[in-house]
Amino acid sequence: MPMNIEGVPAPHADFVRLRRLNARAVRDSVALIDRTAPGDLRRPTPCSAWTLADLLAHMTAQHNGFAAAALGHGQDLSHWSVGPLDADPVASYRTAADHVIAAFATVEGPDRAFALPEFSRARTFPAGRAIGFHLIDYVVHSWDVARTLGLTYAPDPELLQAALPIARAVPDDASRLAPGSAFRPGLAADHAAGTLDRILATLGRSPDWCPPLR
Repeated sequence: MPMNIEGVPAPHADFVRLRRLNARAVRDSVALIDRTAPGDLRRPTPCSAWTLADLLAHMTAQHNGFAAAALGHGQDLSHWSVGPLDADPVASYRTAADHVIAAFATVEGPDRAFALPEFSRARTFPAGRAIGFHLIDYVVHSWDVARTLGLTYAPDPELLQAALPIARAVPDDASRLAPGSAFRPGLAADHAAGTLDRILATLGRSPDWCPPLR
């Protein structure tokens, strides 16, 4: 089996790196959500017809669902339920983010089966692929939140380099046109575009998106 320079089996080392980068993406999202004021929740976002409240509810539910999957309970649809925001949605989001990071930390290797019923009810997914799904969600949704609030989002280059091939592997098919889809059909990216802009375009986001004037 190939080994990395520390003598750790390469597949496991790659998985540990993926898990670490996912936690970074999640914490970046928390830092942005922490700057949300109650009046911001009605703002439009780059996510189709979603307001920031809709996006925040989706992001919170996805953390809870993926955490359940990591702990062996992902097949229970109640863990994926998107409910109305509670009295302190920012605190609830922070709690869900901590929960998924802690749940992923219990996964010892890339082959543990994750039940992800929002992706397929007929099969499970290996942990390495499932955590990749989660990572790309939170890179893109962090940009969504930042752009909605007029904030800067500048993820670590290592995170972006890991996210780009995951974004390119997301099927660009009719599912992106379904109501509630988090991604839209891919857009052409300028040949000189940076890594983040290429990720966004691949997943149907215009890097030039700005909120409409109010």
